[in-house]
Amino acid sequence: MFWEMLFRVVGRDSSSSRFQAKERLRLVLVHDRAKISPYLMNRLKEDLISAISNYMVINEEAMEVHFNQDEREVVLVASIPIKKIKRDYLEKAQ
Repeated sequence: MFWEMLFRVVGRDSSSSRFQAKERLRLVLVHDRAKISPYLMNRLKEDLISAISNYMVINEEAMEVHFNQDEREVVLVASIPIKKIKRDYLEKAQ
C-alpha cells in the first residue's frame, strides 16, 4: 500500500525522470556556455568597437552588449547607437 501511494506521487515512468534529467543537464550546459568573464566581455566590446568604427561613428558610452539564452542557444545581443556612417565608405558603396 505504501509503495502504491509512492508510485502515484512520484510516478512509475522512468522515461519521464530520464527526460527531466536530460533537460536539466542541457540547461546547465547552455548556462555554462553563456558565462563569460568581465575581462572577456570587455575584450569583446573593444573588438566590436574597433570593427564597427571602421564604417561608422558610434556612441561607445551608450553601447550595451549582453548574452541572452533560451533552452537551445546562447545569443549575443548588442545595442550600438550610431551617430553617423563614415562618408568614405558611403562613396565607395555607390
